[in-house]
Amino acid sequence: MTSHLLPAYARADLAFERGEGAWLVATDGERYLDFTSGVAVNALGHAHPHVVQAVQAQVAKLLHVSNLFRIPEGERLAERLCEVSFADTVFFANSGAEALEATIKMVRKYQSASGNPDRYRIITFEGAFHGRTLATLAAGGQKKNLEGFGPVMDGFDQVPAADIEAVKRAIGPQTAGILIEPIMGEGGVRTISQAFLKGLRELCDKHGLLLAFDEVQTGIGRTGELFGYQRTGVTPDVMALAKALGGGFPIGACLATTEAAKGMTAGTHGSTFGGNPLAMAAGNAVLDVVLAPGFLDRVRRTSIFLKQRLAEIKDRHASLIEEVRGEGLLIGLKVTIPYGEFVDALRAEKLLTVAAGDNVVRLLPPLIVTEAEIADAIERLDRACTALENRPPKQGAAG
Repeated sequence: MTSHLLPAYARADLAFERGEGAWLVATDGERYLDFTSGVAVNALGHAHPHVVQAVQAQVAKLLHVSNLFRIPEGERLAERLCEVSFADTVFFANSGAEALEATIKMVRKYQSASGNPDRYRIITFEGAFHGRTLATLAAGGQKKNLEGFGPVMDGFDQVPAADIEAVKRAIGPQTAGILIEPIMGEGGVRTISQAFLKGLRELCDKHGLLLAFDEVQTGIGRTGELFGYQRTGVTPDVMALAKALGGGFPIGACLATTEAAKGMTAGTHGSTFGGNPLAMAAGNAVLDVVLAPGFLDRVRRTSIFLKQRLAEIKDRHASLIEEVRGEGLLIGLKVTIPYGEFVDALRAEKLLTVAAGDNVVRLLPPLIVTEAEIADAIERLDRACTALENRPPKQGAAG
């Protein structure tokens, strides 16, 4: 069948008609255990009753009014996010890339508002992924994503992750801030050490820079804390959120302190759809569940159980699994075969996962996943590994 969709994605030949919790049902009726969660978006799984009720109720009342008027649902969500974080103010957008665009503009504008308009450059890190706009691609700096789009947007200085001396050397008279993911999800589920993040905080304080965290993937419970920065003991000045915040509905957010946001006055930034009533209803519903007593405690217990079981699988299939990485329910398996082959083998066992950089396969179950479902996933993983180990060697391979 001819598709009129732009072929920008290498899609699996698989489509789903409905979901419930950690499960998806394909159009042919087959059930799949979803450890992709829409790439860390469906934090509460599929068709969570509280989110469904909140979105349905809002649809019947009001979808969109624009930011020409007050949006009470957005004011409430912003207040709640500030209550549980370092932030004093929130800007709502539609995606992670837009949240990062706001973050980049805020870091630059802060320096201009502080009397330093020449300070616009931002230090970023090799292997990072911040989005697909021209600015966020430049921030990520990956050549494969930048090729063919003309001159790369100026203003980003990339250094190796975890090299504090390289960061020191990169700071110059035009440096405005530092942008980093506390865990590099797309970059291979690489956890950035607390000591390195603390070093970045000290450098920012010393040189008058803003420290910005990209928590698009780590935010809203994914690491076992509400925000990834909370497990590091290091507080940023600006933070980008998206993915899990809407539980499946498109939403992005840029959180900041009053000082960091001082240059973002009326007219400096905007979004037609950002913060509309429907998105805000979804975001508030997600927070209702994630902030309920005991929810994050359960995520932490579940993540420990998952890591323990994965350690067993790694030992059993050491020829295929080199390392288990990550925090909370953001887990990566560094594998010894091409990650696409590993993802395909898991999908054949009706377990959905997603690839990442550094030949890593990500496991991103919804935060509501049960220990029984994790045990089920481990059995599927075990079978997939066994099948891969027992497959005949490729023709022409050395015996």
